[in-house]
Amino acid sequence: MDELTKDWRPGDSGRPEPPIDDRPGTTADSAVARAFRGRIGSDLDSGPGTLPGPVDSEFAPDLRRQESSVEPRRKAPTGIAQKVARDFAEGVRARGRAYFAKGRVLVRVDGPGEIAAKVRGTTSYRVRLWLRGDRLLASCTCPYFGPEGAGAPCKHIWATVLATDARGLLESPDGRPLRLIPVGPPRRQPSPPPADAPPNGHLNGHGHGPGPADPAAHRPGFVGYPDRPGPRSRKPGHQGGPPGPGSGPKGFPPRPGAPFGKGAKPLPKGPGPQGQGKGGQALQQPSQNKAKKTKRRLYYIVDVPATQAQGRLVIDLARRERKPDGTRGPLRPWWHTPATAASKVDAEDLQVLEFLQQARDLGASAGAGGGNGHAHSHSSSSSRGPARLPGAIRRFVLAPGRQVEIVERLCRTGRCRLRRTDGEEDPPGLRWDDGPPWQFWLDVRQDAAGKRWTWRGALHRKHGRMDLAEPLAILPGMLVLGTGRAARFDDAGVPQWVARLRDEKELIFLDAEKQDAMLASILEESKLGPSDLIEDLPLETIRSAPRPRLVARSPRRNYGVEADRVLGQLEYVYEGTAVPAQTTGNLFVSTSRNVVIHRDVPAEQAAAIRLFEVGFRESKDHLVDPGTLELPAKRLGAVVRELVAEGWQVEAEGEVIQPVGEFKLSVTSGIDWFELDGAVDFGGQSVPLPEVMAAARRGENRITLADGSIGVLPEDWMKKYGMLVDLGTEQNGILRFNLSQASLLDALLASQGNVKVDEGFRRARQQLREFEGLHALEAPEGFQGTLRPYQREGLGWLDYLQRFGFGGILADDMGLGKTIQVLALLQHRKERGDAQGPALAVVPRSLVFNWLEEAAKFTPKLRVLDYTGRGRPQMRETFDQYDLIVTTYGTVRTDAAELAKIEFDFVILDEAQAIKNATSQAAKACRLLRGRHKLAMSGTPIENHLGELWSIFEFLNPGMLGSANAFKGLTSASAGQDEGARAGLAKALKPFILRRTKAQVVKDLPEKTENTLYCTMEPAQRRIYEELKAHYRHALLRKGTSDLNKSKIEVLEALLRLRQAACHPALINAEQYAEEPSAKLDMLLPQLAEVVDEGHKALVFSQFTTFLGLVRDALDQEGLTYEYLDGRTRNRAQRVERFQNDPDCPIFLISLKAGGLGLNLTAAEYVYLLDPWWNPAVEAQAIDRSHRIGQTRNVFAYRLICRDTVEQKIVDLQQQKRELADAILNADNRSIIKSLSRDDLEFLLS
Repeated sequence: MDELTKDWRPGDSGRPEPPIDDRPGTTADSAVARAFRGRIGSDLDSGPGTLPGPVDSEFAPDLRRQESSVEPRRKAPTGIAQKVARDFAEGVRARGRAYFAKGRVLVRVDGPGEIAAKVRGTTSYRVRLWLRGDRLLASCTCPYFGPEGAGAPCKHIWATVLATDARGLLESPDGRPLRLIPVGPPRRQPSPPPADAPPNGHLNGHGHGPGPADPAAHRPGFVGYPDRPGPRSRKPGHQGGPPGPGSGPKGFPPRPGAPFGKGAKPLPKGPGPQGQGKGGQALQQPSQNKAKKTKRRLYYIVDVPATQAQGRLVIDLARRERKPDGTRGPLRPWWHTPATAASKVDAEDLQVLEFLQQARDLGASAGAGGGNGHAHSHSSSSSRGPARLPGAIRRFVLAPGRQVEIVERLCRTGRCRLRRTDGEEDPPGLRWDDGPPWQFWLDVRQDAAGKRWTWRGALHRKHGRMDLAEPLAILPGMLVLGTGRAARFDDAGVPQWVARLRDEKELIFLDAEKQDAMLASILEESKLGPSDLIEDLPLETIRSAPRPRLVARSPRRNYGVEADRVLGQLEYVYEGTAVPAQTTGNLFVSTSRNVVIHRDVPAEQAAAIRLFEVGFRESKDHLVDPGTLELPAKRLGAVVRELVAEGWQVEAEGEVIQPVGEFKLSVTSGIDWFELDGAVDFGGQSVPLPEVMAAARRGENRITLADGSIGVLPEDWMKKYGMLVDLGTEQNGILRFNLSQASLLDALLASQGNVKVDEGFRRARQQLREFEGLHALEAPEGFQGTLRPYQREGLGWLDYLQRFGFGGILADDMGLGKTIQVLALLQHRKERGDAQGPALAVVPRSLVFNWLEEAAKFTPKLRVLDYTGRGRPQMRETFDQYDLIVTTYGTVRTDAAELAKIEFDFVILDEAQAIKNATSQAAKACRLLRGRHKLAMSGTPIENHLGELWSIFEFLNPGMLGSANAFKGLTSASAGQDEGARAGLAKALKPFILRRTKAQVVKDLPEKTENTLYCTMEPAQRRIYEELKAHYRHALLRKGTSDLNKSKIEVLEALLRLRQAACHPALINAEQYAEEPSAKLDMLLPQLAEVVDEGHKALVFSQFTTFLGLVRDALDQEGLTYEYLDGRTRNRAQRVERFQNDPDCPIFLISLKAGGLGLNLTAAEYVYLLDPWWNPAVEAQAIDRSHRIGQTRNVFAYRLICRDTVEQKIVDLQQQKRELADAILNADNRSIIKSLSRDDLEFLLS
C-alpha cells in the first residue's frame, strides 16, 4: 500500500475515496454524506475522544488518523481564538460561537499546522486554516467570504477557530501576536503526491506559483490558495505551503466556468504559441532536456451517457499509442497535467486544453473515472505517466454558455469522437453541422371528437424535421445526433418544456381550459410568437383594452350563501372573448376561438378594485367556487346602474341586465284623495307601474322584461317608492292616498323630475309648503298672561293644523309651556266661535292637578271639568256644558266604549308617549276617541324606536304612515341607517311636528350643568355584585341568539337585579343585606348635608321606591326635613306646594316614574339621579322639573354611578338613545336607532 493510500484510508482498501459532493443525485452523494447533512447538530466535537454520531465520509479517516500519530490531541486550548479575535466583527463572532455551541463544526488535521473543517450553515461550507509562523491563513467557501465579502473573515472561520482551540489542534507561538490572513477559497484537495513525484514542485500548486489544480484560487482580491505541503523538495527554494513573494493574481485567467464576455478571450481557430497559456495557466515549456520527443495528438470524446446523467456536456481526453508496426492502437484515457502537456501534445491541443480548463463547471461531479479538474484515484496498472500524478485531468464537465463554441472547435480538429454507450471502445467521429439551428416546435393536435388534445415536441428547420426524442442529447444551444453530427439548437426560451416533452414523449389534455392555460403559460415564457412555436394551430393575437363584465347570480341559497346576497364573478372581455378574473398570467389562450390575448393588467386591476369600491366582497365560499364575489341583494340595483353607466357589461343568470331609465309618473286628485300612476323605462322597454309595484311588494328589485332581459330597480328607488307602495292603497293598478298623506307623497316625489301633477295636488302641496312661512298668532283676549315669542309661533302652528284638518305633535322641550300654548288655542277657538263642542284632554294622573291649575290661572273663562273619580256617568251627561274636559289614560281605558260615542271638538293627548305601544290598551282606547281635530303633546315622542311615532300618528291622522308593518319595515335598523330614507321621512313629517329646544328659544334661561359622580363600592358590596353578575352571565350567555331573543324577560330581570345591587344590596334581599354598605348612600348624604347648609334645595330621584325608603331612613337619622312622592302618594299638590314655598323643607324625594312628568319644582337648584335608566329622556324630564320656565338660578344635576358595574355600561349605551329622538324630529340629525343585541348584553355583563 503506497503512502497516498495509507494517509487517507488506513487499513481498509487500496482504492482511494471518491470525491465528496454534497448535492443530491451526484455520485458522491453517499449515505454517510446525507447523514452528515441531516444530523449536523449531532456532530459536535465534545473534547477528547472520537466525535459522536455519524461522521462525514471525507472526515472519518482523518479523525482516526489524528487520534493516532499524525497530530496528537492537546488537552487545553492554546489561545488561537484570543489572538485573532480582533480580526472578526463582533456580530460575526457571536454567530460563529452559536455554530460552535450547536455542534455544527467538523474538524480534521490535514498535516502539521493545517486544519480542514466542514461547517453547516444554510448549506455545508468548507474551511481551511494554516498556521505559518505568526500568520494564520484562512479560507472559506461561503458567499460572505467570497468575492462579495472581499475575503472578510466569516462566522464559519470563527466557529472553526473555536473548535480548533477547544481540541488543541494548533499551537500558537508563545508570546507572539498572530495575524489572520484571508486567502483563496479552498477546493477539494488531492492526496499528497507519492514519494516519486516529479521534483519540480509544479504539481497541484506546490511551488512558487499557483498550479493548475485550482485556478479558481486566483480570483482578484485573493492571495493564491495554499495547498497542504508535499514532501520536501530536492531542490533548494521549493517548499510547500502558501505562495511566496511574487505570486499573486496578476496574469491569471478568468474564473473557470465564466462565460465569454468582459475579461474573457475568444476561442482561437488554430494553434497558438506554446508555453504559458493565454489565461495565465502555467503550461510548461519543454524541460531542459533538449532531446526531441514525439508529440501525441489528443482525441476528444463526447460521452453521451455521462452527459445525460450530468445535464452538462462531458468531454473525455484520450490518445492513441503508436504500435511498433507504425499503426495506432486503440483509444486510451489520457491524463493531462501542465507539467507534461507541453512535451506530450502539440500546440493546437495545448490551446484547446487551455480553453477546456476555462470552460469547466467546477461545481459539477465528474462521475466515475476522475474528477472535473483533478485525478483522485490511480488509473489501472497499465496506465502510465500522468495518470499517477495528483491533479491530473482526463474529464472535463463544461459549464453552460460555452459548450457550443467548444464542441464546434473540437469538431474542427477532426479528432472529436462520439461515445454513444458506456464501454464503446472505438466511438465514431463527431462532425459539426454548419446549418441553421434546429428549432423547438410544439405539435398540438385535437382528435376528431374535439375532446382530446395531444402535445408532442418536434424539431424543425428549413427543409428538415425530426421528433424531439431523436437526438442523443440536447444541451443549451446544442444537440447531438446519433448520426455523428452536432448542431446548434434553439429551445425557444422554454428549455423546461423541451425536457418535459422529451421525457414524457407526449402530453394529453381532456380539459380544454387546462390546455389553454398551459398554452398561455408556455407562450408567455417563450421568446417566439404563436405561429413560430406551435405547429398547425392558427392563433390570432389580440392587443386591445378590455371591457369589464359582471356575471351575477340571482339571490337564492347557493353554496351556503344566504338568499339576501347576490353572487357575482368578474370577467374581462377582449373583442368578444371573456377572460375570467381568477386566471393568472399576462397571456390568455382560447383554442375554441383561436385567439391569444395580451392582457391589459392595469386595466383589469382597476376593474377589480372598482367592484370592491361598489360593495362586492370575497364570497364566504370562494374556496368552493374560486373567484366568486358577493354583494347584498338590495345593493344590486344601484351597483348595476353605476357599472352600466361606466361602460360595464352586466349579466344575471345568462340574461342581460337592463339599467333603469326614465320614471314617468302622474298624480291626480279627487275630493279627499290622490292617485299615483305611471311607468318605468328599462333599456327602451316600458313597464307599467302596477308591475313595478307588484315586484316591490314581493321585495324584489328585478323585473323580467318582454324580451327576456332583466330590469333592475335602483336601491334608492326601492327605498323611496317602495314606501309609496306600502303607504298607498292599490286600486286597479293605481295607488290611492288620502288627503293627510299629501306631504309624504310630495316629499317622496320631490326628487323625481318627470312627474305630472294636476291642479288639486299642486294646490295641496303649496299649502303644505306654506308652513315655512307661518306667522305668530297673538294670544286671545281672554288669555290671562303673556306668551313668549316662540309660544305665539306655536299658537300660529296649532291654528294652521286645525284650519287644514291635520293632527300634529307639539314636541317642545319640557318646561317650555306646551300646556299654556294649548290652552291659548282653546281660548282662541272659543272666542272665534270655531269650537263645536268640548275639548278632551287625556293626561297622566299626576298632571290632572297641573292642568286644572294652569287653566284656572291662564284661561279662567274656559269651563273645565275634572272627569276622574266617582260619578263619571252623570258627568258625561253634562259634557256639553264645558269647554275642556280633563281625564286620565286609565279613565279612557275604562270608559272607552262610552267616550267613543261622543264627538269632541278637540282630542288632546298630553305626554302622548303613553300610547307609544300601538298594541297597548291605552293606545287602542285613544284611537277610538273621535274628534274634529287632534293634537299630541310630548317632549319625547320617540323614546326608543321610530315605531312609537307610528302609534301617535295613527291616532292623529289614521293611515298617514301606512300600516304598522309597512312603517316598521321603513324604520327598521337597515332602513334607519340610510340617510336618504330618514331625510325623506323627516321632510314629510316636518309640517306635522313642531319642536323647539330651550337652547333655541329661551336665551335667558339659567345655565344647566350636568355632572356624573362615580362611586366606589366597598369590598362587601362588590362581592355581592360580582356573585350576582357571574350567576346571570352563566344563565344568559350560554343561550344561542335565537334563545336569547325569546328570553327578554330574563334579560331584563338580570339587568334590574344588577342595577339594584349597585344601589344597595338590600334591594336584592332586605333581610340578609340590610346592614351592608351602599356606595351611593355614602356619596349622597354628605352632598345633601352641604346643600342644606348652604341654604339650597335639592330633588332626589330614583326608580326604586325601596331605595328612596332607605334614603328617607337615613335622612331621618340625620335630622334633615324632606318631602316624599311616589306612585301611591295622593296629596301630590300639597307636597309640591310645601317644597316650593317652605324654606324649612329643602329636600324632595321623588319616584322617577311618578314625579318625572308635569311637576314644576323650580325651587330646587340641585338634582340628584340615584340610578341611570335606559331612556335618557326620562332623566332629562326629571332634571327639567327644576330647569324650566320660572327658574331664575343655575341648576346643577348629578348622576350617581357605581364604577365597573352595569350602570357605567348603561351610561355608554344612553348616548345612542339621547340622539335618537332628533333623528326624525330634526331633519338635520343623523342619529341611529339600535336595539339591545347580544353584543350589547355581553358588554353590559362584562
